[in-house]
Amino acid sequence: VSLSKFSLLLLNSLVYDLLSAMIIKKILSFAASIIKLFILVNIVLNSNVFADNNKYYSNDKGILSIMYHRFNEDKYPSTNIDMKVFKEQINLIREKKIEFINPNEFRLNFNSPKDQKKILLTIDDGFTSFYQNAWPYLIEKKIPFILFISTEAIGKNGYMNWDQIKEIEKEEFAFIGNHSHSHEYLIEYDFNKFKKDIDTSIKIFIENIGYNPLFFSYPFGEYSLEQKKYISSKFDFGFGQHSGLIDINKDKYELSRFPINEKYGDLERFSFLINLFPFEYKKIIPEDKYISKNNNPPELIIEFFEDQKNLEKINCFSDEGNGWDKSKLNFIKNKLYIEFRDKFFFRRGRVNCSLKDNVGWRWFGIQFSIEQN
Repeated sequence: VSLSKFSLLLLNSLVYDLLSAMIIKKILSFAASIIKLFILVNIVLNSNVFADNNKYYSNDKGILSIMYHRFNEDKYPSTNIDMKVFKEQINLIREKKIEFINPNEFRLNFNSPKDQKKILLTIDDGFTSFYQNAWPYLIEKKIPFILFISTEAIGKNGYMNWDQIKEIEKEEFAFIGNHSHSHEYLIEYDFNKFKKDIDTSIKIFIENIGYNPLFFSYPFGEYSLEQKKYISSKFDFGFGQHSGLIDINKDKYELSRFPINEKYGDLERFSFLINLFPFEYKKIIPEDKYISKNNNPPELIIEFFEDQKNLEKINCFSDEGNGWDKSKLNFIKNKLYIEFRDKFFFRRGRVNCSLKDNVGWRWFGIQFSIEQN
């Protein structure tokens, strides 16, 4: 069928309009994408600035996280607690009317100051002694907790198997955490080997429970800044093994826990711990807690908030030179400079600082990982 000249012109015009519309749509779509990207970048930048500016002295009552390993395994006193003592500790918490916090509530409300102190219960390693002795008590009392698991040990002698882990995981008050794959001294790994270990654990968790846990705990509480940054890309929170209470100003990937065992589990010490309050600070320098031979001892600076009071009453003790002793302190404005007496020799170096004010004792701890080779 032949087309008239007018029809051809009309057809050409329609095609031109259609193509023009498509081109304009693509241009607008591209422009919209650029605008969205610009907005996203601004949101990220502003959120980072806001996160930086969000630090303020909050008088947060804090979360006290306590850490256990074995239960009724007296062959291992450094990681064991007797169930009778454990129950007495739980009763003491209840007598003082302190609540246990559900890990999900901890996650959701982390950035809000707490008007009431709460306890976060954590258990590391997934030993069968936990499943046999502590788990029946915790499920009976509906006490919330995080169980940190290293995937390589699952099902081996002395460790829980996947059926037992899944039994625990299905309870709304029980959360599984990632504790690496190998549970080796990961601080000694080069980054690629470290990354492979963490990625392996993530893969195994996804294959067996369908997801990677939100919570991570560093084996032995050891990590470098590079390792911490990788953990922050894979998890919502990272827990160490340094003492202190958690408040809104604490680094989400350097969260403190008080280890409880036969030596450090008597009721008098435990009562002191659960009466502590957070010791807030703005920043710790150095950010990297891995200390090489070239910067041992480190230059430690703790920056506090300008409106904090009674800072002149602070006391710090540290274990450099293989012995605990009082640290030499120098204050310049709101910055505390700690001058170490000697090098740190053991693989983990510790600093604990406390201050007594009108509410009671405030406490925070720092753990350094010391290069050994």
